[in-house]
Amino acid sequence: MFAEKGYHAVGIAEIGKAVGLTRGALYHHISSKEELLYEISVQYISDLVRSGEDILGREVDPEMRILLLSRYLMETIFCNQAEMTVCFREVNSLTGERRRFIARMHLEYQRLWERCIVEGAAKGAFRKITPVEVKGLLGMYFYSFLWLDPKGTVGAGDIADRFAGLVIRSLRP
Repeated sequence: MFAEKGYHAVGIAEIGKAVGLTRGALYHHISSKEELLYEISVQYISDLVRSGEDILGREVDPEMRILLLSRYLMETIFCNQAEMTVCFREVNSLTGERRRFIARMHLEYQRLWERCIVEGAAKGAFRKITPVEVKGLLGMYFYSFLWLDPKGTVGAGDIADRFAGLVIRSLRP
């Protein structure tokens, strides 16, 4: 619902109706609409961070690491498009510590990509780039929720491989 209508356009009563619970029963499970948004965001960004840490822990060449990061990220976005739309688009609807925590998690994920690139540069496979450039590369992935079509003819793996190719070519010395 948040992905379809936007966080601010959805009320707690509408959420309850969608899941078959009264407003009171829903509040037994969540304390607020913001808590639901936060839990969705935490689940998906935490998963990306865990997978990124796992990939960076593997003994593979730098280009393969980029490919693996790319594939996992695109598969996650592709298979969970509504949730990832919420995770990327609605983050500014969070307040206080919840917003700061999700922002830190996004930064932690960005830093995994930065680490991958720095380690690749140390091996001579990549050139050094700035954090702003890493944000630009990740933006290519993060905003794909706007145009991805899971029912289309191009799958997540193909998109991930094409994006990884763009990233790798842009990083070559």
